[in-house]
Amino acid sequence: MNDQKKLTTASGIPYYHHEDTQSIGPRGPLLLQDFILHEKMAHFNRERIPERIVHAKGSAAYGTFTVTHDISRYTKAKLFSEIGKQTRIILRMSTVGGEKGSADTERDPRGFALKFYTEDGNWDLVGNNTPVFFIKDGKKFSDFIHTQKRDPYTNCKSATMVWDFFSHNPESLHQVLFLMSDRGTPYGYRHMHGYGSHTYSMINAKNERAFVKFHFRTVQGIKNFTAGEALQMKGEDPDFAQRDLLSSIDQGDFPKWILKIQVMTEEQANHHSFNPFDLTKVWSQKEFPLIEVGQLELNENPSNYFAEVEQLAFAPAHIVDGIGHSPDKMLQARILSYPDAQRYRLGVNYEQIPVNRCPYLVNNYERDGRMRVDGNGYEQPNYYPNSFDTTKPDETYIRPSEVLENHIADWYDRNGPGENEHFFQPGTFYRDVLSVEEKRSLEANIIDSMSGITGPKREEIINRQLCHFFRADMALGIAIAKGLDIKVDMQQH
Repeated sequence: MNDQKKLTTASGIPYYHHEDTQSIGPRGPLLLQDFILHEKMAHFNRERIPERIVHAKGSAAYGTFTVTHDISRYTKAKLFSEIGKQTRIILRMSTVGGEKGSADTERDPRGFALKFYTEDGNWDLVGNNTPVFFIKDGKKFSDFIHTQKRDPYTNCKSATMVWDFFSHNPESLHQVLFLMSDRGTPYGYRHMHGYGSHTYSMINAKNERAFVKFHFRTVQGIKNFTAGEALQMKGEDPDFAQRDLLSSIDQGDFPKWILKIQVMTEEQANHHSFNPFDLTKVWSQKEFPLIEVGQLELNENPSNYFAEVEQLAFAPAHIVDGIGHSPDKMLQARILSYPDAQRYRLGVNYEQIPVNRCPYLVNNYERDGRMRVDGNGYEQPNYYPNSFDTTKPDETYIRPSEVLENHIADWYDRNGPGENEHFFQPGTFYRDVLSVEEKRSLEANIIDSMSGITGPKREEIINRQLCHFFRADMALGIAIAKGLDIKVDMQQH
């Protein structure tokens, strides 16, 4: 039996001349009628889809999530319904600020985005390898990301832009310390924790709501590069994290994480000492201890990077029954921005792409649009209500009402109670979480980065940022000032 496949066009037409173009004689001009040439070149010109603005460089793998502990008291989500239940997932991990061709060992937060293929639809839990972020209001996001990209004049990365933004936004300090520690250069993707980062909510069978934080603890153990090791690996293998994840799964060494949650009641949230929906702050694990839920395992590599990783799309808007959002301002902004980015990047029908498609039955009245490939509803009506089909909303999925804080719509008050306290938690992180060696590494990384600040505003930017360091911890401020050779008037701090 001959298993040889015929070479065909995209239309399925077999052809032979794949490497030579029809011409007038062996040395003559080419003929317009050689449609194979047109098809190859036209498709080649369109092979690149728009690059992700953030998280452009990433890796992904399929796996399973297995429930190991009962949390039905908090949520009616079906994927958590019984111990031992397994749900197929895909996890994408990525750098944030770099382009698609950048090194994946750069100093940068790492994205940690999960898609759960549940029987109630796809749940996207989109977070990072840090429990906090640089800002807490989505209106600042584009400005922040611009500072992490390229200077519009030089087209180079700019320490001046980066630290100018940080110094004007003291709320960034907590994440800045995470980034500038060795946690900013994790040893690949397998040896880092993952976090939902935002505050989400869970809803149980009694329609009772509680707020939650999601933590994924690496079973492989935390392992980081030093700044020097990361720089060396950047030159030796800019795809180190991708290669490490891929090869470990190919070899049967499946990476694992333990999912744990923190739970806060609505009553506790109303009386908490700070805004529990502030993305720049963490919840105390002493006050809100970690509760184990299950195990995540990656055990299958995608068969084609473009189809299953580049076209993989996440959106925090995608929540399933039993999971909800919260008043987290950054999360609220991402509910809009993520699906909008995917529709721009992949088209309005991006959820029909196999890696994004819900594996269970999908019924709605959305029709048409570019790249509609599923039959477009066939002969069924494209409106509701109608007299012809049997599709109707299921009242068992009614979401409970929410009690709002007040009835006044107003702009965010940055000077409201507790909103300007940005220094206690960063100071605690520096003093109580980092070892002596990790503190020295953090200080050296900050000094190295801030030494790149240039221009007439250099002194102003450095002094403004030093004030933030001093307010978090006096020893940290002194160490950075000394490293930058800045004379400090201690009475000012």
